[in-house]
Amino acid sequence: MPDTPNQPTSFSAIDFLRTKSLANVVQAEIERMIIDGEFQPNERVNENGLSQRLGVSRGPIREACSALAAMGLIEIIPNRGFFIRSLSSEESQDLSEARAGIFGCMTMMLAERITAAQVATLRALLARMDEIADLGEVHTYYPVNLEFHKQIASMAGNGRLNAIYQSFVRELHIQRYRALSSPDVLHISNSEHREIVDAVEARDPVRALIAGRAHILNGMVRAKKAQPAGEAKAEEGVAPRKTRRAAGANPAATASSPSTAGRAGSASPATAVAAPTAAAAAPASTGTAARAARKPRGTRAAG
Repeated sequence: MPDTPNQPTSFSAIDFLRTKSLANVVQAEIERMIIDGEFQPNERVNENGLSQRLGVSRGPIREACSALAAMGLIEIIPNRGFFIRSLSSEESQDLSEARAGIFGCMTMMLAERITAAQVATLRALLARMDEIADLGEVHTYYPVNLEFHKQIASMAGNGRLNAIYQSFVRELHIQRYRALSSPDVLHISNSEHREIVDAVEARDPVRALIAGRAHILNGMVRAKKAQPAGEAKAEEGVAPRKTRRAAGANPAATASSPSTAGRAGSASPATAVAAPTAAAAAPASTGTAARAARKPRGTRAAG
Protein backbone atom coordinates (compact mmCIF):
# COMPACT_ATOMS: atom_id res chain seq x y z
CA MET A 1 0.00 0.00 0.00
CA PRO A 2 1.58 3.27 -1.06
CA ASP A 3 2.42 5.78 1.58
CA THR A 4 -0.12 8.50 1.94
CA PRO A 5 1.53 11.89 2.07
CA ASN A 6 0.84 13.86 5.18
CA GLN A 7 -1.84 16.37 4.48
CA PRO A 8 -1.18 19.72 6.16
CA THR A 9 -3.92 20.76 8.51
CA SER A 10 -5.67 23.84 7.25
CA PHE A 11 -5.07 27.06 9.11
CA SER A 12 -8.80 27.46 9.57
CA ALA A 13 -8.99 24.12 11.42
CA ILE A 14 -6.02 25.02 13.62
CA ASP A 15 -7.51 28.41 14.37
CA PHE A 16 -10.83 26.77 15.20
CA LEU A 17 -9.23 24.34 17.66
CA ARG A 18 -7.09 27.06 19.18
CA THR A 19 -10.10 29.34 19.60
CA LYS A 20 -12.23 26.59 21.13
CA SER A 21 -9.51 25.66 23.60
CA LEU A 22 -8.89 29.31 24.45
CA ALA A 23 -12.61 29.93 24.90
CA ASN A 24 -12.73 27.11 27.45
CA VAL A 25 -9.86 28.66 29.39
CA VAL A 26 -11.49 32.09 29.27
CA GLN A 27 -14.81 30.60 30.35
CA ALA A 28 -13.22 28.98 33.39
CA GLU A 29 -11.51 32.25 34.35
CA ILE A 30 -14.65 34.39 33.98
CA GLU A 31 -16.64 31.80 35.94
CA ARG A 32 -14.05 31.95 38.70
CA MET A 33 -14.22 35.75 38.75
CA ILE A 34 -18.01 35.66 39.03
CA ILE A 35 -18.09 33.03 41.78
CA ASP A 36 -15.32 34.77 43.73
CA GLY A 37 -17.40 37.95 43.77
CA GLU A 38 -15.19 40.06 41.50
CA PHE A 39 -18.28 40.96 39.47
CA GLN A 40 -21.58 42.17 40.88
CA PRO A 41 -25.13 41.32 39.74
CA ASN A 42 -26.27 43.33 36.70
CA GLU A 43 -22.77 44.37 35.67
CA ARG A 44 -22.30 44.61 31.93
CA VAL A 45 -19.44 42.45 30.73
CA ASN A 46 -16.86 44.84 29.34
CA GLU A 47 -15.44 42.81 26.47
CA ASN A 48 -12.62 45.27 25.81
CA GLY A 49 -11.68 45.40 29.49
CA LEU A 50 -11.62 41.62 29.79
CA SER A 51 -9.73 41.33 26.51
CA GLN A 52 -6.95 43.50 27.91
CA ARG A 53 -7.03 41.86 31.32
CA LEU A 54 -6.88 38.29 30.01
CA GLY A 55 -4.71 39.03 26.99
CA VAL A 56 -7.11 37.52 24.45
CA SER A 57 -9.27 38.78 21.61
CA ARG A 58 -12.98 39.47 22.02
CA GLY A 59 -14.00 36.31 20.12
CA PRO A 60 -13.15 33.81 22.88
CA ILE A 61 -14.70 36.16 25.45
CA ARG A 62 -17.99 36.24 23.56
CA GLU A 63 -17.97 32.47 23.16
CA ALA A 64 -17.21 32.01 26.85
CA CYS A 65 -20.00 34.40 27.85
CA SER A 66 -22.48 32.52 25.67
CA ALA A 67 -21.52 29.28 27.42
CA LEU A 68 -21.85 30.93 30.83
CA ALA A 69 -25.27 32.23 29.81
CA ALA A 70 -26.35 28.64 29.17
CA MET A 71 -25.16 27.83 32.70
CA GLY A 72 -27.25 30.63 34.20
CA LEU A 73 -24.37 32.88 35.26
CA ILE A 74 -24.71 35.49 32.53
CA GLU A 75 -27.71 37.08 30.87
CA ILE A 76 -27.76 38.06 27.19
CA ILE A 77 -29.74 41.22 26.45
CA PRO A 78 -30.31 41.82 22.73
CA ASN A 79 -28.60 44.93 21.35
CA ARG A 80 -26.96 45.57 24.73
CA GLY A 81 -24.59 42.71 25.40
CA PHE A 82 -23.72 40.33 28.22
CA PHE A 83 -24.63 41.05 31.84
CA ILE A 84 -23.88 39.27 35.09
CA ARG A 85 -27.15 37.61 36.00
CA SER A 86 -29.08 38.74 39.05
CA LEU A 87 -31.55 36.49 40.85
CA SER A 88 -34.82 37.76 42.25
CA SER A 89 -35.69 36.85 45.83
CA GLU A 90 -38.15 34.29 44.49
CA GLU A 91 -35.55 32.64 42.24
CA SER A 92 -32.99 32.68 45.03
CA GLN A 93 -35.38 31.07 47.48
CA ASP A 94 -36.48 28.40 45.00
CA LEU A 95 -32.88 27.49 44.18
CA SER A 96 -31.81 27.54 47.84
CA GLU A 97 -34.64 25.25 48.88
CA ALA A 98 -33.80 22.84 46.05
CA ARG A 99 -30.10 22.98 46.95
CA ALA A 100 -30.93 22.36 50.62
CA GLY A 101 -32.86 19.23 49.73
CA ILE A 102 -30.07 17.86 47.55
CA PHE A 103 -27.31 18.73 50.02
CA GLY A 104 -29.28 17.06 52.81
CA CYS A 105 -29.56 13.93 50.66
CA MET A 106 -25.82 13.96 50.03
CA THR A 107 -24.93 14.33 53.72
CA MET A 108 -27.34 11.48 54.48
CA MET A 109 -25.70 9.29 51.84
CA LEU A 110 -22.24 10.21 53.11
CA ALA A 111 -23.18 9.11 56.63
CA GLU A 112 -23.82 5.65 55.23
CA ARG A 113 -20.43 5.27 53.53
CA ILE A 114 -17.89 7.68 55.05
CA THR A 115 -14.34 6.45 55.66
CA ALA A 116 -11.84 7.42 58.33
CA ALA A 117 -9.69 9.17 55.72
CA GLN A 118 -12.65 11.25 54.57
CA VAL A 119 -13.45 12.23 58.15
CA ALA A 120 -9.83 13.37 58.57
CA THR A 121 -10.09 15.51 55.42
CA LEU A 122 -13.26 17.19 56.63
CA ARG A 123 -11.85 17.73 60.13
CA ALA A 124 -8.79 19.42 58.65
CA LEU A 125 -11.02 21.81 56.71
CA LEU A 126 -13.01 22.55 59.88
CA ALA A 127 -9.80 23.40 61.73
CA ARG A 128 -8.66 25.66 58.91
CA MET A 129 -12.00 27.50 58.86
CA ASP A 130 -11.86 27.94 62.64
CA GLU A 131 -8.45 29.60 62.31
CA ILE A 132 -9.71 31.93 59.59
CA ALA A 133 -12.89 32.74 61.52
CA ASP A 134 -10.79 33.73 64.54
CA LEU A 135 -9.05 36.27 62.30
CA GLY A 136 -12.36 37.43 60.78
CA GLU A 137 -11.00 37.06 57.24
CA VAL A 138 -14.13 36.68 55.11
CA HIS A 139 -12.30 36.59 51.78
CA THR A 140 -10.02 33.81 52.99
CA TYR A 141 -12.85 31.82 54.57
CA TYR A 142 -15.02 31.74 51.46
CA PRO A 143 -12.82 29.52 49.21
CA VAL A 144 -12.20 27.06 52.07
CA ASN A 145 -15.94 26.95 52.66
CA LEU A 146 -16.43 26.16 48.97
CA GLU A 147 -13.89 23.35 49.24
CA PHE A 148 -15.70 21.87 52.24
CA HIS A 149 -18.98 21.74 50.33
CA LYS A 150 -17.24 20.31 47.26
CA GLN A 151 -15.72 17.56 49.38
CA ILE A 152 -19.09 16.65 50.89
CA ALA A 153 -20.69 16.51 47.43
CA SER A 154 -17.85 14.42 46.00
CA MET A 155 -17.61 12.04 48.96
CA ALA A 156 -21.34 11.31 48.77
CA GLY A 157 -20.50 9.28 45.68
CA ASN A 158 -23.44 10.12 43.42
CA GLY A 159 -22.20 11.82 40.26
CA ARG A 160 -25.64 12.68 38.88
CA LEU A 161 -26.75 14.26 42.16
CA ASN A 162 -23.48 16.17 42.39
CA ALA A 163 -23.91 17.56 38.87
CA ILE A 164 -27.37 18.88 39.71
CA TYR A 165 -26.09 20.31 42.98
CA GLN A 166 -23.19 22.12 41.29
CA SER A 167 -25.58 23.75 38.80
CA PHE A 168 -27.48 25.27 41.74
CA VAL A 169 -24.22 26.32 43.38
CA ARG A 170 -23.16 28.28 40.29
CA GLU A 171 -26.42 30.21 40.12
CA LEU A 172 -26.33 31.03 43.84
CA HIS A 173 -22.74 32.28 43.95
CA ILE A 174 -23.63 35.86 44.94
CA GLN A 175 -26.07 34.76 47.63
CA ARG A 176 -23.55 32.28 49.06
CA TYR A 177 -20.86 34.94 49.26
CA ARG A 178 -23.23 37.37 50.98
CA ALA A 179 -24.16 34.73 53.54
CA LEU A 180 -20.52 34.93 54.71
CA SER A 181 -20.02 38.66 54.19
CA SER A 182 -19.68 39.45 57.91
CA PRO A 183 -16.92 38.15 60.21
CA ASP A 184 -19.59 37.61 62.89
CA VAL A 185 -21.20 34.73 60.97
CA LEU A 186 -18.04 32.76 60.20
CA HIS A 187 -18.04 30.84 63.48
CA ILE A 188 -21.79 30.24 63.14
CA SER A 189 -21.28 28.84 59.67
CA ASN A 190 -18.46 26.57 60.78
CA SER A 191 -20.38 25.33 63.81
CA GLU A 192 -23.01 24.12 61.34
CA HIS A 193 -20.26 22.45 59.32
CA ARG A 194 -19.07 20.71 62.48
CA GLU A 195 -22.56 19.39 63.20
CA ILE A 196 -22.63 17.89 59.70
CA VAL A 197 -19.24 16.21 60.19
CA ASP A 198 -20.21 14.94 63.64
CA ALA A 199 -23.38 13.43 62.17
CA VAL A 200 -21.69 11.69 59.25
CA GLU A 201 -18.85 10.42 61.44
CA ALA A 202 -21.45 8.96 63.82
CA ARG A 203 -23.02 7.28 60.77
CA ASP A 204 -26.39 8.80 61.63
CA PRO A 205 -28.12 9.41 58.26
CA VAL A 206 -31.19 11.16 59.68
CA ARG A 207 -29.13 13.56 61.79
CA ALA A 208 -26.84 14.19 58.83
CA LEU A 209 -29.77 14.95 56.53
CA ILE A 210 -31.26 17.42 59.03
CA ALA A 211 -27.89 19.10 59.62
CA GLY A 212 -27.09 19.41 55.92
CA ARG A 213 -30.48 20.80 54.95
CA ALA A 214 -30.58 23.22 57.90
CA HIS A 215 -27.13 24.58 57.04
CA ILE A 216 -28.20 25.57 53.52
CA LEU A 217 -31.48 27.11 54.68
CA ASN A 218 -29.67 29.05 57.41
CA GLY A 219 -27.28 30.34 54.77
CA MET A 220 -30.27 31.54 52.75
CA VAL A 221 -31.45 33.54 55.77
CA ARG A 222 -27.98 35.03 56.28
CA ALA A 223 -27.76 36.01 52.61
CA LYS A 224 -31.14 37.74 52.78
CA LYS A 225 -30.08 39.72 55.85
CA ALA A 226 -26.89 40.78 54.06
CA GLN A 227 -28.75 41.94 50.93
CA PRO A 228 -27.98 45.62 50.21
CA ALA A 229 -30.86 47.93 51.07
CA GLY A 230 -30.98 49.26 47.52
CA GLU A 231 -31.65 45.81 46.11
CA ALA A 232 -34.33 45.02 48.68
CA LYS A 233 -36.16 48.26 47.88
CA ALA A 234 -35.87 47.64 44.16
CA GLU A 235 -37.50 44.24 44.56
CA GLU A 236 -40.34 45.84 46.52
CA GLY A 237 -40.85 48.31 43.70
CA VAL A 238 -39.63 51.26 45.78
CA ALA A 239 -36.43 52.11 43.97
CA PRO A 240 -36.07 52.58 40.20
CA ARG A 241 -33.90 50.26 38.15
CA LYS A 242 -30.27 51.31 38.41
CA THR A 243 -27.92 51.67 35.47
CA ARG A 244 -25.69 48.63 35.06
CA ARG A 245 -21.93 49.13 35.19
CA ALA A 246 -19.53 47.29 32.96
CA ALA A 247 -17.87 44.24 34.46
CA GLY A 248 -14.11 44.45 34.24
CA ALA A 249 -14.13 48.22 33.72
CA ASN A 250 -14.27 49.46 37.31
CA PRO A 251 -14.13 46.75 40.01
CA ALA A 252 -14.67 49.32 42.79
CA ALA A 253 -18.09 50.34 41.54
CA THR A 254 -21.28 48.54 42.54
CA ALA A 255 -24.78 48.32 41.11
CA SER A 256 -28.16 47.52 42.54
CA SER A 257 -30.34 44.66 41.39
CA PRO A 258 -33.15 45.38 38.95
CA SER A 259 -36.71 45.62 40.08
CA THR A 260 -38.21 42.16 40.10
CA ALA A 261 -41.61 40.74 40.88
CA GLY A 262 -42.12 37.83 43.25
CA ARG A 263 -42.04 36.96 46.90
CA ALA A 264 -39.29 38.22 49.12
CA GLY A 265 -36.87 35.65 50.51
CA SER A 266 -38.21 34.10 53.68
CA ALA A 267 -36.43 33.96 57.00
CA SER A 268 -37.26 30.32 57.53
CA PRO A 269 -39.04 27.38 55.90
CA ALA A 270 -42.03 28.07 58.14
CA THR A 271 -42.21 31.62 56.84
CA ALA A 272 -42.13 30.34 53.28
CA VAL A 273 -45.07 28.03 53.98
CA ALA A 274 -47.03 30.81 55.60
CA ALA A 275 -46.40 33.28 52.76
CA PRO A 276 -49.37 32.26 50.53
CA THR A 277 -51.76 32.59 53.47
CA ALA A 278 -50.46 36.05 54.27
CA ALA A 279 -50.72 37.07 50.63
CA ALA A 280 -54.31 35.87 50.44
CA ALA A 281 -55.19 37.91 53.49
CA ALA A 282 -53.55 41.06 52.14
CA PRO A 283 -56.58 42.52 50.30
CA ALA A 284 -58.75 42.28 53.39
CA SER A 285 -56.05 43.79 55.55
CA THR A 286 -55.61 46.65 53.10
CA GLY A 287 -59.32 47.40 53.17
CA THR A 288 -59.39 47.36 56.95
CA ALA A 289 -56.45 49.73 57.10
CA ALA A 290 -58.13 52.09 54.65
CA ARG A 291 -61.34 52.16 56.71
CA ALA A 292 -59.32 52.77 59.86
CA ALA A 293 -57.60 55.71 58.21
CA ARG A 294 -60.97 57.32 57.51
CA LYS A 295 -62.14 57.08 61.15
CA PRO A 296 -62.30 60.44 62.93
CA ARG A 297 -59.68 61.12 65.56
CA GLY A 298 -60.58 60.14 69.05
CA THR A 299 -62.63 57.15 67.96
CA ARG A 300 -61.95 54.19 70.21
CA ALA A 301 -60.74 50.99 68.59
CA ALA A 302 -63.10 48.05 68.90
CA GLY A 303 -62.08 45.06 71.01
